Amino acid sequence: MNAPSPVKLTLVTACVILCWAYSPIGIHQALHGYSPGQLALARFLIASLFMAGVALVVRVERPRLRDLPWLLVLGFFGIFLHHLCLNLGQQWVTAAASSVLAQSVPLFSVLVAFFCLKERVSGWRWGCVLLGLVGVLVVMWGEHGLGEVDPRGLMILLAAISWSVYFAIQKHYSHRYSPLTTVCYTVWSGTLLLCVYLPGLPAVVMQAPLPANLAVLVLGVFPSALAYLAWAYVLRHVEVSRASVGLYLVPPVAMVLAATILGERVSMQVVAGGLIVLTSVGAISLEGRWHRPPSKEAVAAGIAGGKDDAGG
Repeated sequence: MNAPSPVKLTLVTACVILCWAYSPIGIHQALHGYSPGQLALARFLIASLFMAGVALVVRVERPRLRDLPWLLVLGFFGIFLHHLCLNLGQQWVTAAASSVLAQSVPLFSVLVAFFCLKERVSGWRWGCVLLGLVGVLVVMWGEHGLGEVDPRGLMILLAAISWSVYFAIQKHYSHRYSPLTTVCYTVWSGTLLLCVYLPGLPAVVMQAPLPANLAVLVLGVFPSALAYLAWAYVLRHVEVSRASVGLYLVPPVAMVLAATILGERVSMQVVAGGLIVLTSVGAISLEGRWHRPPSKEAVAAGIAGGKDDAGG
């Protein structure tokens, strides 16, 4: 297969950045007509149908029977808990701040590795985690002031922790299935779990304002499905460490979109906190390059660091 041109790869990467940067903006718009749980279900019903269409065209492996429980666990942490917490938290946090807080996933990945997987964590990484948490505090200060922080807004940090656990589990299954197969079954299993919010959803869809329904449609097709496929395409042709650098543009682009579409005023404290968080995340990914070639674990961590589902 001929390698794509640099221009094509750049355009595809730019589309991924734009899709994932739009995610907090779309969530903010959709919450005007949907509850957090119903929004997550509606979004991923659309994504599931989209991924089913892709699966009909591209070969997707059948899961082994023994892996079904773990695929449900992936769906729980990667889709159900992550997006439910993200939607809940964004009721009390601006879209711009949400995009920054969602980038803290690698910081919590270090904590998950230390406390849950009993992995050794270097002093450098502990320093990066502390610096990143300082950045999180600065973002919260820029939102409402530390004395007026709404605890419900901290649900976004729980979403980041959930995403960290998802990547820790996914790392152990990355050698069994292709990335596309893993994404498909994660989306489908997560959507199945979200069906607890199905009662009343049709009525909500009919009553929701048009901008909210359009936001759900865009969220389901672009950040939740198409962006994952585009990102998988980029990773087929570019090293993870190089490709992930571009995803550090997600929060700045999200801030511009939030100011343009939602009319949000982004404070300098949020910008400064975002720079601190991104610096700490970047420093974590740089550590391994100074000492040895990246291992499979480092590559997996790089994928976690690049993602944002943010929100993605």
